[in-house]
Amino acid sequence: MTDHGDLPILLVVEDDEGLQRQLKWAYEGYRVVTAGDRTAAVEAVRTHEPAVITLDLGLPPDPDGTDEGFAALTEILAIKPDAKIIVASGHGARESALKAIALGAYDFYRKPVDIDDLGLIVARAFHLHAIEAENRRLEAHGSDAVLGAIITGAPEMLKVARTIERVAGADVSVMLLGASGTGKELLARAVHDRSPRKKGAFVAINCAAIPENLLEAELFGYERGAFTGAVKTVPGKIELAQGGTLFLDEVGDIPLPLQVKLLRFLQERVIERIGGRQPIAVDTRIVCATHQDLEAMIGDGRFRDDLYYRLAEIVVKIPGLSERAGDAVLLARHFTNRFARELNPKVQGLGADATAAIDAYLWPGNVRELENRIKRAVIMADGRTLSAEDLDLPARTEASAPLINLRAAREIADRRAIRQAMSRTDNNISGAAKLLGISRPTLYDLLKQYRLTA
Repeated sequence: MTDHGDLPILLVVEDDEGLQRQLKWAYEGYRVVTAGDRTAAVEAVRTHEPAVITLDLGLPPDPDGTDEGFAALTEILAIKPDAKIIVASGHGARESALKAIALGAYDFYRKPVDIDDLGLIVARAFHLHAIEAENRRLEAHGSDAVLGAIITGAPEMLKVARTIERVAGADVSVMLLGASGTGKELLARAVHDRSPRKKGAFVAINCAAIPENLLEAELFGYERGAFTGAVKTVPGKIELAQGGTLFLDEVGDIPLPLQVKLLRFLQERVIERIGGRQPIAVDTRIVCATHQDLEAMIGDGRFRDDLYYRLAEIVVKIPGLSERAGDAVLLARHFTNRFARELNPKVQGLGADATAAIDAYLWPGNVRELENRIKRAVIMADGRTLSAEDLDLPARTEASAPLINLRAAREIADRRAIRQAMSRTDNNISGAAKLLGISRPTLYDLLKQYRLTA
C-alpha cells in the first residue's frame, strides 16, 4: 500500500473509469482523488481542498455535451477560487477551451489524453499554486521573507542573505558589490534593520546622481554664510544618520578630494561642515555599494586604497539575476500579483509562455529590469494572464563563454536545469523529473552528486 503522506492532492473529475485508473497511476508524485460527476466533484473539493483539478467537461448526465462540465467549473471556483482547473473536451475543443479560460480555468488539454503532456501542465499548475500561496504568505507575514524583503530560492542569493545576517550585528563597514539593479539598497537596508542601530535613521545617497561640486555639502552639510545662498545651517547626510546607517550608493563616483574628508570621518568619527570650524562627533555606520571595479580604480589612482580598506571591512558580492536560477520566475509572480492589485485587477498571473520566456531571458538589467517589464506588461495586458508578447522580451543571445572542459560545462548546465525545474515545481521531485525528462532515481542521484537540496 502506498503511503501518500503529505503529497499534494490532485482531483481528477472524469466519468470514464478506465481513464480514471490510468490517470491515477500516472501521477506518483501526487495523491490522486477521483470523481465521476459534478456532485461527487463538488463534494471532493469541499473535503480535500485540492490545489489542482483536471476536469472533463463531458460529464453525466450530458457526456456528449459541455453544460454539466461548465456548471461544475463554476461551482468549484465558487468554493475554491485559488484552485487551478485544467479542463478537457473533445467537443468543439477550441471554443470550449476559450470559454473555460474566460470562466476562470487555468489551462486545457485535448482528448485523447497524452499523459506526458498533461503531466507537464499539472506540474506547472501545482508550481503556480504554490508560488501564489507563498506570495500570499509573504504578504501577510513579510518578516518571514529572506531578510524581510528579498524573495529568492537560489543558493547563491541565500548565501548572501546568510552573510548579511551574520555581519549586520557587528559594527563594521560593509561594501556591497554588484551590477545595477541587483538590489543593493534593499540589502543595505537589511543590514540596518538587522543591526542594533535599527531604531536610528537609514539615510541613502547616490553619489553618482549628485554633481561633484554639491556632493560635499550633501554629505557633510554647511554653515550659514559658508557660500552664496547658504542662508541657514544645514546638516549633511552623515549627521542625519547619527545613531543609524548611511548608505553610500555608487561610492566609486566620490571625487578624490572628498575621499580624503570621508576617510578622516571613518578614522576619527568627527566631521566639519563646510564653513565650520568646530569638529562634530558623529556615530554613523557606513554601508556602501558600487558596480565598479574599485581595485582597478586604485591601480589607476582614481580611488584611495586606505579609504577602500576602511569601507570594505566586509565585502559582499551580489549575483546577477541570470546567476540565480529559478528566481526570475519567483520574482515575476510576486511583481505580477503586486502590480495587478495596484494597476490592473483583471490580471490573474503569468501564462505558461511568459514563464518560459522569463526563464530563458538573461536579464542584463537584473531585478530592476524585471520589475519594470512586469509593471508595463500588467498595465498593457488585455487578458487574464500575461503572455510572452506582453513582456516584449528581445530574442535571447548567448554571451561568449570562456573555454572550459566538457565535464565542467555539463555540470554547470545540469545544476542550472535542475534548480530551474525544482523551482518551477516547488521542489516536487516527480514533477521536476518529468520536466527534465529523467526518472526520479536519476534526479535523486544528480541532487546527491551535485549536493543540491530538494
